[in-house]
Amino acid sequence: MHILPAAVVALVASSTLATAEIRCGGSFARFVEDMKQQAITQGHSQKAVRSFFAGVRQDPKTLRADRAQGIFQMNFTEFSRRIISKNRIINGRRNAKKWDSLFDGIEREYGVPRGVLLAFWGLETDFGAVQGDFNTLNSLMTLAHDCRRPQLFQPQVFAALTLYEQGSFDPARTTGAWAGEIGMVQMLPGDILENGVDADGNGRVDMKTSPPDALTSGARMLRSLGWRPNEPWLQEITVPANLDWSRTGLDNSLSVGQWAQRGVRAKSGKLAGTGLKASVILPQGRKGPAFLAYPNFRVFFEWNQSFVYVTTAAYFATRLSGADVFSPGSPDPALSAAQMKSLQKKLAARGHDVGKIDGILGARTRAAVQKEQIRLGLPADAWPTRQLLKAL
Repeated sequence: MHILPAAVVALVASSTLATAEIRCGGSFARFVEDMKQQAITQGHSQKAVRSFFAGVRQDPKTLRADRAQGIFQMNFTEFSRRIISKNRIINGRRNAKKWDSLFDGIEREYGVPRGVLLAFWGLETDFGAVQGDFNTLNSLMTLAHDCRRPQLFQPQVFAALTLYEQGSFDPARTTGAWAGEIGMVQMLPGDILENGVDADGNGRVDMKTSPPDALTSGARMLRSLGWRPNEPWLQEITVPANLDWSRTGLDNSLSVGQWAQRGVRAKSGKLAGTGLKASVILPQGRKGPAFLAYPNFRVFFEWNQSFVYVTTAAYFATRLSGADVFSPGSPDPALSAAQMKSLQKKLAARGHDVGKIDGILGARTRAAVQKEQIRLGLPADAWPTRQLLKAL
């Protein structure tokens, strides 16, 4: 089964674009007129604006896709095993060999390892094979009109308009994921506008059919988001049974040397330099897989906000770089979706900000779980259990 994870949680880059200015909701036709007027106010020509918006329509399928995020109710082991197939590993290694010289140049220029780019390329579009068939402009306008995240999508419409004026976006024919991402590594129009690279030298940035353009643009974007060259991003570790679990999680970091003093060891090979900061992350608690997340790990969250997706993508990148299959351990059983919603309601009632009550173990829910575990004297590994649910 093919999955497009990035189409489930919209990309969050393009931070330099303008914020939403047009009122969301209400009549879609009125919204289109307001967006056209705003485009003209921003300096776009009336002719280009009329042509760009001429056939735009609201897309109900986009809204349905935006609301359907049940895939992230899976835990890390289930999710990673589902989408990191043997075929994706084989194709990743094949593409690494095929585009070896391209990756060499990218690594020299931007410091982004091939494993990271291959992981995004593979997870987003199966190495370009499945890029999405949603009309990009219709999806962007639908989400810009919807009041869930207009601040993200309204600027993307105007970015797409600029690409159209440059001759690299067709309002009628450009397609991609439901959230407006385009091409082999699924970048939003604003990110293409800011980070697009004509790496194959044909005079245009082609994210859909040119691996050199898509991969180089992706690397440039990651570097602009803070990627640190020549540093790791994720490493499987073993942890002692008496580790202070309250120090784990992305909100806590120590130097690698300090973790080593506490008994943290690399599963294979060695830990990175002792002075480098890192966090111990336990996707399924202290009894499950364990990783050391280095500063570059956080850059993955600029591409996608799901903890499960990010950890899976980062782990896939290590596999494509030669790492072994992770040890799943024997974690406590995951809560059902209904139990997770019940837990979130209880946490919210105690004053914790868990975001939407959606049954998904996101970053805010994890943080709240860990705080309650500390309060109740339970192992504070941020993994919700039936014991915790009963205690609350």
